Amino acid sequence: MTDIEIQKIREQFPILEKKIGRYPLTYLDNGATTQKPLCVIDAIRDYYLNINSNVHRGVHTLSQLSTDAMENARQKVCDFIHAREKSSIIFTRGTTESINAIASGYSQILGIGDTVVISAMEHHSNIVPWQMACERSGASLRVIPMSYEGVLDIDAYEDILKNNRVKIVSVTYVSNVLGTVNPVSQMIDLAHKYGAEILIDGAQSTPHMPIDVEALDCDYYAFSGHKMYAPTGIGVLYGKRKSLEALPPYQGGGDMIDHVTFEKTTYAPLPFKYEAGTPNIEGAIALGVAIDFLMEIGMEAICSHEKELMDYMTSRMKEIDGMVIYGTAPQKSGAFSFTLSGAHPTDIGTLLDNQGVAIRTGHHCAEPIMDYLGIPGTARASLAVYNTREDIDRLVDATIKSKMMLLG
Repeated sequence: MTDIEIQKIREQFPILEKKIGRYPLTYLDNGATTQKPLCVIDAIRDYYLNINSNVHRGVHTLSQLSTDAMENARQKVCDFIHAREKSSIIFTRGTTESINAIASGYSQILGIGDTVVISAMEHHSNIVPWQMACERSGASLRVIPMSYEGVLDIDAYEDILKNNRVKIVSVTYVSNVLGTVNPVSQMIDLAHKYGAEILIDGAQSTPHMPIDVEALDCDYYAFSGHKMYAPTGIGVLYGKRKSLEALPPYQGGGDMIDHVTFEKTTYAPLPFKYEAGTPNIEGAIALGVAIDFLMEIGMEAICSHEKELMDYMTSRMKEIDGMVIYGTAPQKSGAFSFTLSGAHPTDIGTLLDNQGVAIRTGHHCAEPIMDYLGIPGTARASLAVYNTREDIDRLVDATIKSKMMLLG
């Protein structure tokens, strides 16, 4: 994308004009959450001004308008990830709830002797729900190892599949710490070869690259709206019809029922079987608008722009003496984790913030990665479509200045 195109995109994010003290804001914490364009902010305001009502339950005009707007957003999600049918799109609070929904269902069908497989680079949201499912069911949890560079051992993964009664695999598409883009197509094919289902955590992939769940052939795919320019509290669980219909529902309550008596309840068809209670209506509508925003730019263009920035950031940060980079896989996206020899990540993040540069520090909800690397945490700069080379230059200059203050 040209500088003019990026500037037009940035104009849709007024918060990027904010100053932190006397410094312009350089926002590089997009892996945690992205900023929101005016079109998304306006969509939330418009909903409450004009069509606020509950969905799927009323015959009055506002309820019909609200329902139509939410179901239109569901269709946008379906088209965005190239799903076959709209009923396979379930609105959740985010990736965490989406994974919990599947893990909860599996906890009721797993048994002793069954195995759940995750990888060594998972976010806590893709570890803890499966630990809970195994504790409830008596199933075992196995972990795909990775190299120090942040590359999964696919041979070891296949050995686990061969030698265990694996029922479900759940892996991240892109590591939120290391930026590694995992070979999920190969991993999906291997899971299916050995009779297992597979869930893909798309929280860090969906904002950065084109997604086609039909081409991937994954059984489940989860992602969050707030990491792709939509509000917090809205996310998506995609699942194949046969898979979603086979699992018990995650929650009970209103709108997920077909018929209720005190003796027995039957459940609504997809997607409503998994959408108990009043949903985040305005969040779903705003997610649809965020998808419009992304599609207008083009996911291929976004992917190309962010790759160029990642390459530039890697090159510039390597120039700094004492720079230690974590995650050097050949295929990377979004996240750049680092430390400075002799400096604590929290100190780095604090001094960068004092210069207007917003990054994330700590274990990034991925403590097992930090234990494996033998460090308390990292500093992480993460990219979005509105970032520029100037942002990277500010990061580099602020890091050099911080190093001088911390280490002399």
